[in-house]
Amino acid sequence: MKKKLFLIISLCMLVLSLAACGEDPKKVDYNGVTYDQLQSSSQRLINSLLELTEEDVAMIKQNSDELTVNLVLKWETLTPQAGEFKDFGEFSIDKSGKTLTTSQILDFTKRDITLTCVYDYQNMEISDITLDEIYTLGETMQKAAMNTLMGMGTVFAILILISLIIWGFKVIPYLQQKAAAKKQPQIQENETRTSEIKALTDAVQLASKQQEQAKAQTAQEDDLELVAVISAAIAAATGTTTEGFVVRSIRKRKLK
Repeated sequence: MKKKLFLIISLCMLVLSLAACGEDPKKVDYNGVTYDQLQSSSQRLINSLLELTEEDVAMIKQNSDELTVNLVLKWETLTPQAGEFKDFGEFSIDKSGKTLTTSQILDFTKRDITLTCVYDYQNMEISDITLDEIYTLGETMQKAAMNTLMGMGTVFAILILISLIIWGFKVIPYLQQKAAAKKQPQIQENETRTSEIKALTDAVQLASKQQEQAKAQTAQEDDLELVAVISAAIAAATGTTTEGFVVRSIRKRKLK
């Protein structure tokens, strides 16, 4: 029993000693810059934003660096929704590795805003500045629910699309067969027409060939008759017969 009690007391003292080792951030030296200086820097920046006029904003957009322009644009976007500025809220510092991050809460009438400045710890120069809205627990839960619903909806939509694609693999062959069956009579009809056209062409060519042969034969018979007539005329003129005549050639002459 005494050993257990001693162990419990030792654990309590250890926890208290660890808690006591935590440094007060307001007393820590951040590479030559104090807590109050960092807080004042953030508050001065907010005061400068509050005092901006339309002419100042136009001049900053034209002549300032990208970091400042983005900060002014973000300020113009958030402040109309946040309402009127009331006061500065909690200020905190977070040191992590080679960076130092400060957070300044700004109290507005409708919605609070957080100014976050990121410093390079080696030279304590600002590398990034952001302004973010602070949402209530209900708004955060509502956004989380909406994100969950959107994620689940996207997953179900993809699953439905995949199911439709798989179902389409079964339907596509059926549609292809149906389309092929519709095209088959047309293909047969085209083949029949092609055969008929080919047969008609062959018949025309055969008739033309026969006609040419008939013309050639007729021309040959005409030549033989002409030879016979000429031979008979010569024989009658000379008083002989045609048996001794031999026709070597027949030449046509143009009449003048």
